[in-house]
Amino acid sequence: MEWEVPALVLSAAPYGESSAIIHLLTEEYGLVHGLARGGTARANRALWQPGNLIRAAWRARLPDQLGNLSGELVHGPAARLMTAPLAMAMLASTCAVADGSLPEREPHPRIFHLLTRFFSLIGLDPDLAGWSGMAALLRWEACLLSDLGYGMDLSACALGGGREDLAWVSPRTGRAVGDAAAGAWRPRLLRLPPLFLDEADPGTHRDWCDGLRLTGHFLARDAFGQRHRPLPPARLRLADMVAELPDMA
Repeated sequence: MEWEVPALVLSAAPYGESSAIIHLLTEEYGLVHGLARGGTARANRALWQPGNLIRAAWRARLPDQLGNLSGELVHGPAARLMTAPLAMAMLASTCAVADGSLPEREPHPRIFHLLTRFFSLIGLDPDLAGWSGMAALLRWEACLLSDLGYGMDLSACALGGGREDLAWVSPRTGRAVGDAAAGAWRPRLLRLPPLFLDEADPGTHRDWCDGLRLTGHFLARDAFGQRHRPLPPARLRLADMVAELPDMA
């Protein structure tokens, strides 16, 4: 059994003296684990950095085996983000969220393509990536929840059916609620930033904080909670880092 396809490196962990267990995300095969012999050697370490887009070759005698991995670098955004802490935190968070929530060997092509596009976006201008990329990150998390079957329903107000003033989300059902209809329930609801409803909206600092709280709630309860796992530390660090940013609104 063997294949060779584009893949995103999500994580790499040392194994034995010089090898590494690599987790990849591919379009055709979903989340795949493999053994990269010599993966921790100095000559190969840069190849297996999280966020890298590589041409991966996977080989095994049987389809359910771990398999051996080799690869060739196509695009490496991580090296460009070393001096951009927020952008690096965004990359680390998305890699950890995908790695911890997606089922192994189940294709999710939309998630793969959106994540590839996101890494390209933040790699183009690392200094601006933290500001221009947050809305893209939050929309990607919402798409991930949807692909896993835990998507929010933002099509209409859960209480009145209207679509004009959607401003809140029920933490129990994931359905949108209009501002006028929220009434006394408002303190119990999660704020819905406009960037989830408008692809052109980059959001404000408040929107990013509220957006991370919104998607984080459903990631923790559903995507990770159903698998009895906590939110990844990288995701928690990103939320803390964004909360400490100056409000530029």
